[in-house]
Amino acid sequence: MSVREDILTAIREHHPPPRELPEVPDFHRATDNSLSDLFSRALARLDGKTVAEPPTDLQMWLTETFPDAGRICSAVPELEGTVTPAEFSDWAAPADVDVTVVRTPLGVAETGSVLVTEKELEVNTIVVLAQHLVVLLDPADLVENIHDAYHHPSFQQAAYAALLSGPSGSADIGGKTVHPAQGVTTLTVILSPRPASEAIPEGATR
Repeated sequence: MSVREDILTAIREHHPPPRELPEVPDFHRATDNSLSDLFSRALARLDGKTVAEPPTDLQMWLTETFPDAGRICSAVPELEGTVTPAEFSDWAAPADVDVTVVRTPLGVAETGSVLVTEKELEVNTIVVLAQHLVVLLDPADLVENIHDAYHHPSFQQAAYAALLSGPSGSADIGGKTVHPAQGVTTLTVILSPRPASEAIPEGATR
């Protein structure tokens, strides 16, 4: 018998017996009514902004908030931009976009994160090449923590999934944080109920 087989045989004979995986505890602490506040505070810590009351006129709000924006990519039916994701020929095409507007299927209150997938984006780079990112989030689509998010159908069923938490930042050894380090300059989340005509992902709870 070779040395290799001796080693493998010894491993087979002496490996520890199988054990049950530890039970994951229930980490829930918040109530449904406090998730929006928890989300807003978490996002603010990461230099993101939350608009608690959806603007009555999203088009006007966008014009007033980003007066210098010339190229606006809208991936939502609520807003008419100057370009849609379907019009981009490749992943690099959104490089000249000033503002991208998308809707997230999921927000994570614990971390102030919003989920984006290939379903919402069509072209994944529209959320990183734009100067500013505006995300519409239905408060009913908030979950408390990352454990809940990983089990959410929108995350489980996606081929591409990214959780975004504010504009990107970088901190040096002295703790000085710079926003943005790369990616979008600002990230604004508008707590806006989902239009009744929009489908809810299969298996999702509201």
